[in-house]
Amino acid sequence: MSLLLTGHLHAAESWQAVKDEAKGQTVWFNAWGGDNAVNQYLDWVSGEMKTHYAITLKVVHLSDAADAVKRIQTESSAGRKTHGSVDLLWINGENFRTLKQAGLLKTGWAQTLPNWRYVDKKQPVSTDFAIPTDGAESPWGGAQLTFIADRATLPEPPQTPQALLAFAEDHPGTVTYPRPPDFTGTAFLEQLLLSLTTEPDALTRAPDEASFATVTAPLWAYLDALHPHLWRKGKDFPSSPARMDALLNAGTLRVSMTFNPAHARQKITSGELPDTSYSFGFSSGMMGNVHFVTIPANASASAGAKVVANFLLSPDAQLRKADPAYWGDPSVLDAQTLPDAQRKALRAFMPAQSTAVLPEPHAGWVDALEQEWLRRYGSR
Repeated sequence: MSLLLTGHLHAAESWQAVKDEAKGQTVWFNAWGGDNAVNQYLDWVSGEMKTHYAITLKVVHLSDAADAVKRIQTESSAGRKTHGSVDLLWINGENFRTLKQAGLLKTGWAQTLPNWRYVDKKQPVSTDFAIPTDGAESPWGGAQLTFIADRATLPEPPQTPQALLAFAEDHPGTVTYPRPPDFTGTAFLEQLLLSLTTEPDALTRAPDEASFATVTAPLWAYLDALHPHLWRKGKDFPSSPARMDALLNAGTLRVSMTFNPAHARQKITSGELPDTSYSFGFSSGMMGNVHFVTIPANASASAGAKVVANFLLSPDAQLRKADPAYWGDPSVLDAQTLPDAQRKALRAFMPAQSTAVLPEPHAGWVDALEQEWLRRYGSR
């Protein structure tokens, strides 16, 4: 028997052992619950796990993944090394860095999932905000900061920060962004920083106190100029992208934003945005990433969590997730690895790439930008 075949048999036996252990387990999946389409998709996943794997998937809907991170940290501080309250967590960026640096995650498991063979390795699936994942995260969706507008009120989109500022000046009260630390609001700050800073190399490393002011000076100058022309004159900000969508649909705003390039198509399908809505980005590129699931080191049902993570990477689950009739979240699979019918179906759901994907700044910039934003604008 060849070494390759022996390796495949061993992997199959190992995975069967994981599935056997997972049977009958209850997996507590902590996930962002701010979108109805996401919640309905996860309800479907729960049904599939029960039917096909005898796993009870309990979805805990979070307003912010940081809430689950704090719970995991608290359990660790209290010495709860096993039987933790979180088995699987939807995460990326700063929250991942926090847990990984504290040694609170299981590592080395993601690439052992059988469905890892379908993953598009050209996407940033091995780093998260410039932090190596070390197999502690399994990808399950792609994302890119994307603006949304209605052709009826904005036929020609502003494709640079300067054009967006000029549009806001000419149409006061029709532009805004979610209040940081909302994920998309902070992403907008990072996008502007990527576009405006004169020292882009500094963003590949954690910020340091000596250079922070210089690197970020163009961002604050831009926001100082922009804020007086925003919705409510920059003295109040929408709490979420969903609130911005509602304001766009009502005609109050002319621009919304999302971290899902297929979001507009999904909201048109559901009737939550006008049929004339469209997506756009800055011509120089828009920040993008991959979002992941991770397993805390003290998880109560780590075997079940791995089976769920593997299912989330299955062609069936990824196709359903990519379908705007259900969610419209971009896939992390390489269509070339799929059978013909599934390959064609997945390609049909792939959003047209209208602008280049820019890598995110190092995860350390998230908290630094949020704190400085709150200091400058949070009390207004």
